[in-house]
Amino acid sequence: MAGGGSPVVPGGAARDYGGGLTFSVVVTCLMAASCGLIFGYDSGISGGVTQMDSFLGKFFPSVIDGRKSAKVNAYCKYDNQWLTAFTSSLWIAGTLSSLVASRVTRRVGRQAIMLIGGVLFLSGSIVNAAAVNIAMLIIGRLLLGFSVGFTLQSAPLYLSETAPARWRGAFTLAYNTFVVIGILSATVTNYFTNRIPEWGCRVSLGLAAVPGAVIHGRARAALQRIRWDGADVDAEFKDIVRAVDVARQNDDGAFRRLFSKEYRHCLAIGAAIPVFYDSQKAILGSVINSMANLASTLLSSVVMDRTVRRFLFVVGGHLMDHGDHLGKHGGVTMPWGYATGVLVLICMRTFSFGLSWAPLRWVVPSEIYPVEVRSAGQAMSISITLCISFVELQVFLKLLCAMKFSLFLFYAALLLAMTIFVVLLLPETKGVPLEAMLSVWARHWYWRRFAANKLEVHVNNDDL
Repeated sequence: MAGGGSPVVPGGAARDYGGGLTFSVVVTCLMAASCGLIFGYDSGISGGVTQMDSFLGKFFPSVIDGRKSAKVNAYCKYDNQWLTAFTSSLWIAGTLSSLVASRVTRRVGRQAIMLIGGVLFLSGSIVNAAAVNIAMLIIGRLLLGFSVGFTLQSAPLYLSETAPARWRGAFTLAYNTFVVIGILSATVTNYFTNRIPEWGCRVSLGLAAVPGAVIHGRARAALQRIRWDGADVDAEFKDIVRAVDVARQNDDGAFRRLFSKEYRHCLAIGAAIPVFYDSQKAILGSVINSMANLASTLLSSVVMDRTVRRFLFVVGGHLMDHGDHLGKHGGVTMPWGYATGVLVLICMRTFSFGLSWAPLRWVVPSEIYPVEVRSAGQAMSISITLCISFVELQVFLKLLCAMKFSLFLFYAALLLAMTIFVVLLLPETKGVPLEAMLSVWARHWYWRRFAANKLEVHVNNDDL
């Protein structure tokens, strides 16, 4: 459902429209959430393919030579600038396309953007599978990046606006569930295709066409008009009309207004969450790790709308901090017991991440912006995510090579900062209609200095 305005009752509390779920709501949200397969599969497939001998031998033979050299440190064996460029080119393309998607969305709608993303992903996967040189690989990655930018900008917002307020967290989290399913599918695919000599990497890259085809085909038939039984439709419709009128009056200059004092609270949260999120996801991987991630994501979908968002952020950050006490046993093969302990810590960290920060990363930014800057705000959050991923891929291997296991202590310090930020500055948004989100900011001990005056204006307008 659309958001904006401020449908509040006297005292600043949010209005509850009531209502339950219908089959069409569930199907529509699941089809929109399936866009996460695109992001998940590509995230999982690129990390595995870049370690395959069939891929490295064809495009990056110097990396194989370096791995065989006894002088190369275990932390530095994949430190190759062209290999990094192949992986990170997707993220810079996604950053640019997510910013463009905000303006295109206002013209053609979120559904069309998701379908365009599916077509671009299908095209990029075909180019990558047929690549004969590094240039073709990077062109394919750029097409995949444009697809990721479009779908990341539109799908979480579509879910947030479509789902009932009381179940918005679970439905928006469905996007992350599909991301994790995509990662797990890619990891399993890499496990088997790695055994195929010479062309196994092409199978992994080409199978990326499957999620792209799913988005373009099935989602198109499912994204239809919905509403649920028992809801106060008249009241909600009135609020939506008011919100749309506000959005149309402020259609131009959304990015400029986003940086004004009036929306500073939204921008701060929308920027901080992707910064903290991407600082942690760089050290996740493997089949077992992906299975732990999927299990925690499914658990999170159950508890998301039954507990407060801030509690999940804090608990997940605390448990991840324990998992960040990892290291390397002198850069050589670990004893069996030591290796088992490290694996347990990694899985615990992944489980905590999948229960809290990973799904909430999509839920919170998609629901905090007023309608007049929602597309621009989401585009800003996604572009920050993708831009940081690009920078991270450029420097992570070099940092790992230089800092070795100390890099994990750096991530542990970031986790502490993340948790403090959530406790002090993140307001609780669970179950609040998008149209009433302003009331949440107006009650926060710090952000009310930016939102209280705007809430008073909207309440006075409602009384007229």
